[in-house]
Amino acid sequence: MSDPDDEERLLPLVQRWPRASKFLLSGCAATVAELATFPLDLTKTRLQMQGEAALARLGDSARESTPYRGMVRTALGIVQEEGFLKLWQGVTPAIYRHVVYSGGRMVTYEHLREVVFGKSEDKHYPLWKSVIGGMMAGMVGQFLANPTDLVKVQMQMEGKRKLEGKPLRFRGVHHAFAKILAEGGIRGLWAGWVPNIQRAALVNMGDLTTYDTVKHYLVLNAALEDNIMTHGLSRGLLYKSSTDCLIQAVQGEGFMSLYKGFLPSWLRMTPWSLVFWLTYEKIREMSGVCPF
Repeated sequence: MSDPDDEERLLPLVQRWPRASKFLLSGCAATVAELATFPLDLTKTRLQMQGEAALARLGDSARESTPYRGMVRTALGIVQEEGFLKLWQGVTPAIYRHVVYSGGRMVTYEHLREVVFGKSEDKHYPLWKSVIGGMMAGMVGQFLANPTDLVKVQMQMEGKRKLEGKPLRFRGVHHAFAKILAEGGIRGLWAGWVPNIQRAALVNMGDLTTYDTVKHYLVLNAALEDNIMTHGLSRGLLYKSSTDCLIQAVQGEGFMSLYKGFLPSWLRMTPWSLVFWLTYEKIREMSGVCPF
């Protein structure tokens, strides 16, 4: 008679630790998406920071003194003046943040969908459950990732200080983390968590809810298979939503600057989400995990 413990040890890792496996897989997909699109984020951030720094130094004459304008010219300027690899400068804290954030939100959403709310017998998942699940998953993911998000923002601010000619405060990611912890304690790592989780709830209501709903609608009603074409189509339809575009535009800049930086933000978020979902579904398939 076989021992149940021996049988469990023979199971694949994804079956023995399903949630941990999904957390790692979503972290891997987020890393791929971040590496693929980080130059867009760096260019957008550098473009915004150089304008703010010039305005602080020169006032109204800043417009004429800005070194380069536009995303393409900014990216080319970085490559020519600093080198090609500088387009990925600061990617480490961004990866840390997305591994925790994406892992937390994806595992939470699937747990709510499969265990807490549950699907109907015909595999239908009501929209209202998906909306609640998406918002709760975003809140959990952002709360877990708040320390890494804080470090990422602080490291980005170092770029602004450098442009303004001020001394840098941090030697690197780990030094920034240690300094924030030393100055503010554990609570300091969760500074600003309330507005952050509110934003994450709205973003994931647009992201997770729409992707999950559209994908399963296509699979169940449009005679499409659960493959890369369906995954890409589900992701593309998401960004036709005016609500989602609104969220992407205002999430970091406030309502009054709704149209400021809209195109760079959209160009950044659309490919990130597309790469993430395609990668995530593929590595789930390769690892023997059922599709999302």
